Amino acid sequence: MATSEKIVVFPGSPSPDLARTLDLGGHRWKAATSPEEAAKSEPAGGWMGAIIACDADPEGAWAFARAIRKRDNPVGAVLVLVSGAQLGDLEMRDDLFDDFCLSPFHPRELEARLTHLFSRAHGPMRPEVVEHSGLALNLETYQASFNGRPLDLTYMEYELLKFLAQNPGKVFTREMLLSRVWGYEYYGGARTVDVHVRRLRAKLGEEHANLIQTVRSVGYRFGQSRWGS
Repeated sequence: MATSEKIVVFPGSPSPDLARTLDLGGHRWKAATSPEEAAKSEPAGGWMGAIIACDADPEGAWAFARAIRKRDNPVGAVLVLVSGAQLGDLEMRDDLFDDFCLSPFHPRELEARLTHLFSRAHGPMRPEVVEHSGLALNLETYQASFNGRPLDLTYMEYELLKFLAQNPGKVFTREMLLSRVWGYEYYGGARTVDVHVRRLRAKLGEEHANLIQTVRSVGYRFGQSRWGS
């Protein structure tokens, strides 16, 4: 991802996981303890967006969000990190943020949400789409369809299908898929891959389930369905 985004982060001491995710994503960011500090350190072109962690200090976080939204030059792209117990607070404050992510977060999910958020802030762009044998994966909206029929996928089902579809014909062991799709920080077993493949095949339908082929004693590869074009 390009490093042109300038993100203000609250609170002033973000969690190590958040800092690491932003650094690995190539984002330019600066933490602020207050709206006043954010204003003083604001770059010449303004803040591209804000990430506000609401789980540690909810009152201070929402006050920060309100301040940067209500000022003369508001920050337009605001993402909040909330705990599961705070989901009910979002409806009453939907004017203070543009997207949210549950904390603790998966680094890949947070990065995907930031990419989508900043692409909207930059203005309309032609979405990047991965297409194969009737399958279409919109990399901007995270929508999937087969021959125009929407597929209802979970986040990790989508990530697994996207990775396989971007590498057609290549064989991947379960361990390789765990590290490439789930990430090295994931400690689940190889059975996780089998479960997700089984669910994907069910959602693709019987006639297209063979798009994800089993390579005996090795793993999986993405190929042509028996009814593919």
